[in-house]
Amino acid sequence: MSDQAANNQLSADDTQALEALSNAYSTIRNELGKVIVGQEQVVEQLMIAIFAQGHCLLEGVPGLAKTLMVSTLAKTLNLDFNRIQFTPDLMPSDITGTEVIQEDKTSGAREFKFLKGPIFSNIILADEINRTPPKTQAALLESMQEKQVTIGGHRNPLPAPFFVLATQNPIEQEGTYTLPEAQQDRFMFKVFVKYPSYEEEYRIAETTTADIEVNVDQVLSGEDILRLQHMVRRVPVAPHVIHYALRLVRATRVLEADAPEFVKDSVSWGAGPRGMQYLLLGGKARAVLEGRSYVTTDDIRAVAHPVLRHRVITNFSAESAGINSDAVIDRLISELPERGENDEVAPQLQKAFA
Repeated sequence: MSDQAANNQLSADDTQALEALSNAYSTIRNELGKVIVGQEQVVEQLMIAIFAQGHCLLEGVPGLAKTLMVSTLAKTLNLDFNRIQFTPDLMPSDITGTEVIQEDKTSGAREFKFLKGPIFSNIILADEINRTPPKTQAALLESMQEKQVTIGGHRNPLPAPFFVLATQNPIEQEGTYTLPEAQQDRFMFKVFVKYPSYEEEYRIAETTTADIEVNVDQVLSGEDILRLQHMVRRVPVAPHVIHYALRLVRATRVLEADAPEFVKDSVSWGAGPRGMQYLLLGGKARAVLEGRSYVTTDDIRAVAHPVLRHRVITNFSAESAGINSDAVIDRLISELPERGENDEVAPQLQKAFA
């Protein structure tokens, strides 16, 4: 067995940790249920992103408890939490921090000292990220990708684990700056937070207007999360599942010769390799949260919408016909065969046996 294959196998300790994580996931959902009514799918997608080491972009109208959900999740995971309100006058240094000159009272010598900004926390809620100019939005890019902040030529590592959960309002566009596709691609998931059902809204009305104080218990620690994140990456994936994820992503690209005709008619730009990586990582994390040590094509389909919806850009013709990226993904999932020719082995082995 190669070193790479050995690193992608679960050990006996990993198997025990997998069962523990599955139980912890159920407990976390119960703890969040003390504060958040409904939104089970949103909670699941947030947890998948956290254990896959990804970031989330949450889109929903005001008043759907997005901030409360994130802060409560941070409490159950015993992680530091900072909320940054993005405004048109927010500067990059307001996020990352800045260097100031300080004088040593003993020697009189002056030196620069770095004062850390709010980005130095485990969970960052970037509230209404599209309300700040692109220069300030870009201050998050290095943090999200490299897990560090570079100030004055010095690299300052961020605490681990580190997640950015950003929100944006889809209905009020005045005074906003659309996130560039390149920046949206840094987010593993784009999650839609929808209105609650009638029964859920009744429970919200009943509980939030009463004099009730709710306390949530800590379920996992930062060290637990880091250990479980590495375990998720070691979950093996069968070749046919990798092929399915690849075919799904490549089918969104207009310039691919075998792209479906409806994609060529409706899409101006498709998903890149990062989309495929996040499909597989999301599938692994979902499998682990459900207590499984293997990934299925159902796991890939379950995370396809939040992974691909901000990576599949529809053209004007599709938008005028009411076709959005979710509709394109729906059709791809329904029409793409689960297995293709030679899906059981890796391409390099196919060549070897040809």
